[in-house]
Amino acid sequence: METRAFDIGMIGQFLPQLLAYLDVTLLVAGVSIALGALLGGALAWARLSGGRILRWGSAGYVYVMRCTPSIVLLFIVFYGLPKVLDAAFGYDMNALHRGVFAVITFTLLFGAYISEVFRAAYSAVPRGQYEAAVSAGLSPMQAFLHVMLGQAALIALPNFGNAAINLLKEGSLAYTIGLIDLIGKGNLIIAQNFGAYGIEVYLAAMLIYWGIVLLLEQGFHWLERRLDTGTSLRASEELRGGGTVGAGS
Repeated sequence: METRAFDIGMIGQFLPQLLAYLDVTLLVAGVSIALGALLGGALAWARLSGGRILRWGSAGYVYVMRCTPSIVLLFIVFYGLPKVLDAAFGYDMNALHRGVFAVITFTLLFGAYISEVFRAAYSAVPRGQYEAAVSAGLSPMQAFLHVMLGQAALIALPNFGNAAINLLKEGSLAYTIGLIDLIGKGNLIIAQNFGAYGIEVYLAAMLIYWGIVLLLEQGFHWLERRLDTGTSLRASEELRGGGTVGAGS
């Protein structure tokens, strides 16, 4: 059997074909991150301020999700969830776009991971600042928004960025349920060439992922610098000054 030589020039030829499906990859990752962040925030609140049942429930959920491989959960959602909904409510999910199943899967996973990031970040902010803000006349919600949130966000941002980048990469597993995204298109190209150019296609996909991750890292670094404008120092000075914090109430 004749072996075909590696052709580096084909990488440039495949790049535009893969980039045409980059929007699908980014859409699945972006929606999953946004919804997962909301879920993670709710889970973190349940662990920090909820009753015993909520604390146990959220802790159990996080444990189960963190112990479940991404591809296993993806298959459970894709093959199992439609059967459950059809049996329970008579709703047929099979007509939905396959990206919906990917979003559900990665939202559930991201929410579990990021809830621990949120919980640890909030716990790292000195509780005395919250109590001082409430004593200065702010409502609990105002104290959270104006004093605690900015500092917790700054602490959580590096780990949030890492989790978002990891989710973007794990999103490549969505091709296993037939989603035609960047990797799915790459597999189609290989199939159309009867198994040839596999290395070239995957190298082209790798270059695209490198570029996206680099842009994301720079974006998170920029956001971190914007948030890191003396947040904790400014909050402490406002509380010592008394009137500055109260003015926002």
